[in-house]
Amino acid sequence: MSKPVIITADSTVDLSEELISRYQIKIIPLTITLGDDVFLDGHGFTPLDMYARYRKDGTLPKTSAPGVQEFLEFFTPFVNAGYEVVHLDISAELSNTFNAARLAAQELEGVYPVDSRMLSTGVGLLAIEGAECRDRGMSAADIAERLTGLIDKVSTSFVLDTLEYMRKGGRCSGVAAMAANLLQLKPGLEMKDGKLGVYKKYRGSIEHVYKQYITERLKDKNVRPGHVFLTESGEIAPETIEELTKLVYALSGCREVHHTLAGCTVSTHCGPKTLGVLFLEK
Repeated sequence: MSKPVIITADSTVDLSEELISRYQIKIIPLTITLGDDVFLDGHGFTPLDMYARYRKDGTLPKTSAPGVQEFLEFFTPFVNAGYEVVHLDISAELSNTFNAARLAAQELEGVYPVDSRMLSTGVGLLAIEGAECRDRGMSAADIAERLTGLIDKVSTSFVLDTLEYMRKGGRCSGVAAMAANLLQLKPGLEMKDGKLGVYKKYRGSIEHVYKQYITERLKDKNVRPGHVFLTESGEIAPETIEELTKLVYALSGCREVHHTLAGCTVSTHCGPKTLGVLFLEK
C-alpha cells in the first residue's frame, strides 16, 4: 500500500490562500530583500507595497531561493510523519530553487521534486493537478510522472503595460523601454523551453490590449475545462477584472476562473498592470 502524499510548491506558485487551503498545498517561501528589510514572499509585503517603495526612492527588491538546508527542514517533518512528497518549483532556467530542492530530496526517502518549467500560476495549475491526483489515490511517483508529462500542455503567458521594471532590473535596455512607451507597445511574454520570452508586441491602450490578448490566447484552443487563471501584478481596476473574467469564461468554457495576484518575485520584473491568462490544454 502506497504512503499518503503531500503536494508542496515554492511561493512563486502565486495561488490564493483560498486555493492553497482548498487543495491542501504546502508552500515554502522565497526571500524578499529590500534595503535592510527582509520578508518572506507572500508574508507581509505585497506588490502594491513594492510599487509604492519604487515610486518613492527607485528601489526594487531582490529575491533569493531557499537553500538546501531550508528545503531539508521543510521536507523532513512530512517524511517523518509517514508522507511522500511531490514538490513543484519555478523553472530551473529562472531560479536556483529547483536545484536546491533536488539536492535536498537526494537525502530523503520519498521526495519527488518536479521542475515545472513554468512560473506563477503556470506552476499553480500543476500543483492543483497534483492535488487532484492525490485525492484520487495516486502514488507520489505516479503523480510526479504525470505532472512532468503535462508540462508541455501548460500555457503560461503575460502582457505588460510597461517595460520600466524590466529596464530597472537589467532585463531590457533603456532605449527599448523608451521606444515601447513612445509607440504604446505592450509586450506579450510566454514561457517556452523553461524561459520567458517575447512572442508578440501589442499596440494601444492596455485595456484594449487585455481583451485582444485574452481572445488570441483562448480562441480556438482546446482548453481543459477545470481551471483557468487570470493572474495580475496589481493596480488593475476591479471592474476591468470583472469584465475580463466574463470574457475568459465565454472563450474557455471552463468551470472555474481564478483571479489571483502575482507575488513579488514575478511582479518585481513585470511591474503593475501586468496580466496573464494561464491554462492547461487537452
